[in-house]
Amino acid sequence: MTSFEDLGVREDLLKGISEMGFEAPMPVQEKVIPVLLNGDHDLVALAQTGTGKTAAFGLPVIQRVDIDRHVPQALILAPTRELCLQIAGDLADFSKYIPELEVLPVYGGSSIESQIRALKRGVQIIIATPGRLIDLINRHVVKLADVHTVVLDEADEMLNMGFVDSINDILSHIPDDRKMLMFSATMPPEAAKIAKNYMHNPEEIIIGTKNEGAKNVRHIYYMVNARDKYLALKRIADDNPNIYAIVFCRTRRDTQEIADKLIADGYNADALHGDLSQQQRDIVMKKFRDRVISMLVATDVAARGLDVDDLTHVINYGLPDDTAVYTHRSGRTGRAGKTGVSIAIIHSREKGRLREIERIIGKKFERKEVPTPQHIIEKQLYNLADRIERVEVDEQQIDQYMPGVIKKLSWLSTEDLLKRILTLEFKRLLNYYKDAPTIDFIDEKPTRDKSRRERERERAPRTDSEKDRRTAEKGMARIYVNAGKADGFFAGNLIDMLNHNVPGQRVDVGRIDLMPSYSLFDVKKADASRVVTGLTGADFYGHRIHCEIAEEGKDYGHAATRKTRKSEPKARKSEPRERKPRATRKSKK
Repeated sequence: MTSFEDLGVREDLLKGISEMGFEAPMPVQEKVIPVLLNGDHDLVALAQTGTGKTAAFGLPVIQRVDIDRHVPQALILAPTRELCLQIAGDLADFSKYIPELEVLPVYGGSSIESQIRALKRGVQIIIATPGRLIDLINRHVVKLADVHTVVLDEADEMLNMGFVDSINDILSHIPDDRKMLMFSATMPPEAAKIAKNYMHNPEEIIIGTKNEGAKNVRHIYYMVNARDKYLALKRIADDNPNIYAIVFCRTRRDTQEIADKLIADGYNADALHGDLSQQQRDIVMKKFRDRVISMLVATDVAARGLDVDDLTHVINYGLPDDTAVYTHRSGRTGRAGKTGVSIAIIHSREKGRLREIERIIGKKFERKEVPTPQHIIEKQLYNLADRIERVEVDEQQIDQYMPGVIKKLSWLSTEDLLKRILTLEFKRLLNYYKDAPTIDFIDEKPTRDKSRRERERERAPRTDSEKDRRTAEKGMARIYVNAGKADGFFAGNLIDMLNHNVPGQRVDVGRIDLMPSYSLFDVKKADASRVVTGLTGADFYGHRIHCEIAEEGKDYGHAATRKTRKSEPKARKSEPRERKPRATRKSKK
């Protein structure tokens, strides 16, 4: 079996990677490392994300650097700041026993002055996003005349993001005799053009087959009516109790709305899209990496460069137009030899696109029925039983409490005790799925009359003015707040504010109608007064909240623009806390 030493990796690097758990090189490392260390030609490597390519180029790049010269000698270009930071972190780990090596990530959204100061102190390896590097070049603070190795990581992603002119500009500042490596999951025409114009007799290495899906990924699709996609998504999540997934959506609006619905329905989820600030993005991604949230709803652009290990699922909330995009999505699971599942939730009009993706990636999608309520509940119960079996009990810590608990519950039989534990754990799930309908798509056109639910959907308000005229459901009170979609206020923000500002028991939230400048939502009549008291005067990113019980027929579009009353208490900020929301959307049976 080939070892890293056999590939020519230096002793100080071998020591660093062995402590990281590296044993035998992966296929992409076996092919790339010798070429970068000893070859006299450039290299194009076609490989999926998660195949070990950072070590494939990172180890030889470090080894080729002269640590006695404090000038940039290697340049690694990446599409996003997240990927820049991930590569920089990996290179720092590889070079643990080379303290003289200086690696600098440069990217937008961070202080350019601090990056300039680091460059002036001297660095040997620069990892950069194209936009920020161009800025530094134009300021004459980064010199690339001594660069002997250039790596374009996720080249197809950079080109999809419109960086082709920036890459051409950057490469024009680098000596012509440098060694160049291009990593790409697919090979679009723009990437081939860069290889032709800037690379010298490049060798092409293919790990797998061009444009194919990752080998360890199982491809599944569920075909449902378009209106039932969200219900199908929830059932898929419920049927996988340990899910850790990215849900891909086509638009920012869909991303935010689906994330808000998931949060309101009690799932640990959040959104990642281009309308978020960099600080908000960082917070969301940290929570996802730390598994505080288990489902990240994202656009393709926002998720580029997001490096997360051990994803169990990638869920396509509809198929992308470009097959290469699907390849990138599915390649985020089943990484480093592990297995993963790529799911597509589609309607009948997307079936042709599904077949086209199958043809190009060389994989067959399995059609599956949307999980039934009975199957979901059974899966959840067995998962709980498995967790109970595997839990590690600290006998010394727990024994002191056992006599009192045993005395309290001694009248219950073992069967009664288990029934109560299971009911306590799954009461919400059992109530939600009681008499729940089948939502799987039926290929032939149905001849039956429309169901009551379908007729209600057709009558549902479509415009803001129609939503404004809606009245609260039976037993509920309608509440007004002076924050809406134009303020960046969505259902998830409302749930969060209720959790942090309304004391007492959990607030059950019913229907939420988000308008541009204000919002209306339903709560139980018994909760209405304390909701108004709790939210009035709260702060939403500098926006002072006014809240009241909505009056039927009142023009709230005009009311939302008025100034906050002087009698309202001083705005108080809600400190964010990472915990499962107490407020939840009221489930409809």
